[in-house]
Amino acid sequence: MSEWKESKLGEILNLITKGTTPPQGVGFVEKGINYIKSDAIDYNGKLDKSRFAQIDMATHEKFKRSQLAEDDILFSMAGIYLGKNAIVPKDVLPANTNQALAILRLNKEKTSPRYVSYYLSQPQIIDFVNNMSGQSAQPNINFEEIKSIEITLPLLPEQRAIASVLSSLDDKIDLLHRQNTTLETMAETLFRQWFVEEAKEDWEEGTLADLAQFYNGKSRPKEEVGTIPIYGGNGILGYTNISNYSGKSIIIGRVGAYCGSLHFENKEIWVSDNALLVKAKIERTTYFLLYLLRTLDLNSMAEGSSHPLLTQTLLKSILITIPPIEKIENFDFQLEQITKKIESNQIQILTLTALRDTLLPKLMSGEVRVEIN
Repeated sequence: MSEWKESKLGEILNLITKGTTPPQGVGFVEKGINYIKSDAIDYNGKLDKSRFAQIDMATHEKFKRSQLAEDDILFSMAGIYLGKNAIVPKDVLPANTNQALAILRLNKEKTSPRYVSYYLSQPQIIDFVNNMSGQSAQPNINFEEIKSIEITLPLLPEQRAIASVLSSLDDKIDLLHRQNTTLETMAETLFRQWFVEEAKEDWEEGTLADLAQFYNGKSRPKEEVGTIPIYGGNGILGYTNISNYSGKSIIIGRVGAYCGSLHFENKEIWVSDNALLVKAKIERTTYFLLYLLRTLDLNSMAEGSSHPLLTQTLLKSILITIPPIEKIENFDFQLEQITKKIESNQIQILTLTALRDTLLPKLMSGEVRVEIN
């Protein structure tokens, strides 16, 4: 450990600056130069490209100070989520950013940008940064405070080796997420192809009540301790040690802002009284019901405008086309296999994420060392 040294972040920077926001939204376009804001970054160091805005070339050229370069670190310095950071990859360039993000351009002769990014993503560093801002209505930190952050630096080859270990875990996690996205798209495509594009005129007409049973949820249990999820209209509200339903269950938000929201679970659950439970009347039709419900605009069907409400009576009366039961069962079989793969991937994601989060502070402190090739 004698070759490790303590430093200030400012001592390893070639540049620290921040972005600019065009006045009154001027310069934003449908398609142009990527414009990255703080909400496109999460605390795991990932950039969500779907959240990028776009600016025109004239605006990009005008704001030269905030033009990004490969391996810049974007660091959240204003707003309620301080201390988030992400590395700028080559494939998003050219790009620009706004004043809520600091641009950290490192001296690559001294440091590995990816190592520094991982170091800054440690929970204790994020807590330290957020405590800098005090309790103001608009939390923010300045350049001097950012430059004062202490960082432990091994020699450059070990920095790169540490970053490589953590990156390999993140790459595996990203791959599994992408696989799950692909599998979910496959399932949606299969439903659309079989039951929309290939629908037959002679298929039976009926209502949801022909295929589904509906149940009201109950008040949340007093003892919210355990591992069984408590489902409400907006998803999991907490955990308990008792259940009121089990097996393949579709949960529908029945009231208020989350009216018509859909959730699926295949284990013991507790459904609260702001949600309804849907169970298939016929075995091996649950996934068909789930994807069918996703095609319906349930929120618009709700009764009442100021406080919308979905009732069992309303849901049971919804008119649907019922395909042959053999086709529905075949679809459910296919979805069962897809769902098992998604769940297997999700378990791996949780395992790898826990491993990465455990290793991160140990690698950054030197408690765990990596072999340098």
